[in-house]
Amino acid sequence: MKAAVYTRYGPPEVLQVKEVDKPVPGDNEVLIKVHATTVNRTDCAAIRAKPFFMRLVTGLVRPKNQIPGTEFSGEVEAVGSSVSSLKIGDRVFGFNDMGSRSQAEYMTIDQDCAV
Repeated sequence: MKAAVYTRYGPPEVLQVKEVDKPVPGDNEVLIKVHATTVNRTDCAAIRAKPFFMRLVTGLVRPKNQIPGTEFSGEVEAVGSSVSSLKIGDRVFGFNDMGSRSQAEYMTIDQDCAV
């Protein structure tokens, strides 16, 4: 699948579109085919690692999570074995301050973070 990826902090030019592995949902997660996402100030701050203290969460030297994105909408494509609130084909949206890796064709997220 294609995803926006950054391997170092900096301006928007550090982002590259790359081919990456499609994620597999864990027991309590859903796999979402992303239909729409945003670029918001949380994403911009994470990519730039500003304010500097954000690096305590995002990675001190380089980003731990290399696919940005906090907001999404899409369709559930697969569910983990413990998922009870969503099913394949459900249309969902959501937000996760800690990053949901939504700037990709597919993403996984805890079932409680999608509505």
